[in-house]
Amino acid sequence: MSISTGEGVREAVSQLRDIEEIKRLKARYFRSVDTKDVATFRDLFTEDATFEALGRVRRGRDEIVAQSSLVDPGVRTVHHGHMPEIEITGPTTARGIWAMLDDVVFEPVDGRRRRARGYGHYHEEYVKRDGRWYIATLSLTRLRIERREEPADGGWTPDPGHQP
Repeated sequence: MSISTGEGVREAVSQLRDIEEIKRLKARYFRSVDTKDVATFRDLFTEDATFEALGRVRRGRDEIVAQSSLVDPGVRTVHHGHMPEIEITGPTTARGIWAMLDDVVFEPVDGRRRRARGYGHYHEEYVKRDGRWYIATLSLTRLRIERREEPADGGWTPDPGHQP
């Protein structure tokens, strides 16, 4: 369909709006993980969603939440997602790839803090239900993970005003 027709313009605008809504969906994903906002995180996924990372597959949004870092008070995260490649594949379906970086800090054990920094890509499929986009499948592939230990007071100080 030619974009120069009225219908073509409407379709292009609709796809751009859907892409922007998917970007906002992923922004809520990163924010909810890092702030440990379980309710928002849970609401991002379809009921039957799948989540694959580090060789483990979680099926269903309840299992995804139960096995996430959100429920572990000893884990602090910072996630960044970049350069989204989003393709609308149908009126209610889409897929995307996001470059990512995450920094995961595990509370001190024996005076040492463990830290992992990862680089890779999120590969996702989305569905639109009742006018709203959800994550249906998420697969995290890693290009590299850097692990290290540091003294418990190794220069990292959480913001005392932050309450996860």
